[in-house]
Amino acid sequence: MGIKTALPTYELGLYFLVVTCAIAYSGMEIFESSQESINRKTFRDNIKPGWHYFGRKMDTADFEWAMWFSSFRNFIIFALSGHVLFAKICSMTVPQHRSVVYMVYGMLTVLGTMGTTYLTIILAHCLVLYTIAITKQKWLCFVAGLCSLASFKVEPFSTWQSEFVTGTFDLQDVLFYGGSGFSIMRCMSFALENCERKDGNYSIFALLKYNFYLPFFFFGPIMTFDRFYEQVHVSELRRKDYEMWHIRLNAIIHLLAIVAVDMFFHYFYILTLPSDMKFVSRLSDWALAGLAYSNLVYDWVKAAVMFGVINTIARLDHLDPPQPPKCITMLYVFAETHFDRGINDWLCKYVYDYLGGNHDNILKELVATISTFLVTTLWLGPCEIVYIWSICNCFGLNFELWVQQFFQLKPFASMEGGMSEAMSRRIRAFFGAANFWAIVLYNILALNSLDFALLVSRRILQLGK
Repeated sequence: MGIKTALPTYELGLYFLVVTCAIAYSGMEIFESSQESINRKTFRDNIKPGWHYFGRKMDTADFEWAMWFSSFRNFIIFALSGHVLFAKICSMTVPQHRSVVYMVYGMLTVLGTMGTTYLTIILAHCLVLYTIAITKQKWLCFVAGLCSLASFKVEPFSTWQSEFVTGTFDLQDVLFYGGSGFSIMRCMSFALENCERKDGNYSIFALLKYNFYLPFFFFGPIMTFDRFYEQVHVSELRRKDYEMWHIRLNAIIHLLAIVAVDMFFHYFYILTLPSDMKFVSRLSDWALAGLAYSNLVYDWVKAAVMFGVINTIARLDHLDPPQPPKCITMLYVFAETHFDRGINDWLCKYVYDYLGGNHDNILKELVATISTFLVTTLWLGPCEIVYIWSICNCFGLNFELWVQQFFQLKPFASMEGGMSEAMSRRIRAFFGAANFWAIVLYNILALNSLDFALLVSRRILQLGK
């Protein structure tokens, strides 16, 4: 979508300089605000002593980041290292059976981590969805999969199932809902791909090998079954030129990114500040805009690092996992906005593209987007903030198509055809800037709170006046 013609180098350099200065200035404002709030009572739970070398407190508000790279780091490293070790031994000795080793190690790890009851619950859902999959009725597979997903996302069914799993460690809820949610999405992918198979059915062991691949089990990303099945059953394992070099380079980059983020949190309390609306309301426009933007950039960095670590292990296993999400700074259309490319690919393949076709019909696009965001709402867990987020993003996606169709009418198309591609790109970029901030506003709903999003919206409207 859009014009890809490159603008003059000096013009791009000017834009880059303006953006860099704006980010630097807003960053300075956020730093000063962080300094002022370091001893604020309302922030004591989230701003805690940081690294001894810095002698400063750091922002620890993100449980997921702390879980991955602080509190449960050693356990995660131990489990994934074991997978890498056994996978390497298997790849060197019996590569044709490596998928079985992945399944056995994954099931044993899930059993040791979450217990027999949790493993039984996951296996029960897999068995039910496999039984429905062999009917080869797509609508039935989809309805059954959504009902199964709802049993983990909607009360009282989610609590009823979680109460079967005994344990009190801090990570239990995250592992329970993460593993179960991703398992159902994988089972639905299996069932829908089985419907496409003309000769017979895939075996239930194919489903178990797909679902219990440990690096993807608890935290994703999701590879659709057809891609996983094709790649994991390659018996002659060969590396492309410089593939191992790229794997090592990515591992180093992710390690440096983890260190950089932790260092950043010693000086910029971007996650904790939005929790106190009384304090945030006194911030300048620059600080507020920078806070909204930096929260989205951080969420992209977190997704890129967490999925990047998992993807590095998957590449060691000769798989081609979903790519990391595109940086929010590079986005200006809703059609390319996502923080989990695996879920995005899943939704596009089985819902959005399936219902929307080539996406040039307004009615089909409306049905496709509404259906996509209904499934997304269920995946995220139905609640007020998710409803608002889904409605806003669904509207943004459809509005883009309406505007695109409108400006493809003959008078506008001929007008654009009479100008250079560079000028056309400048005009599109002008409107894309407004779209960019709409993307920022709609998505900080999911990251922060409705009050914070409304505050940012009011400030933008005041600037517009």
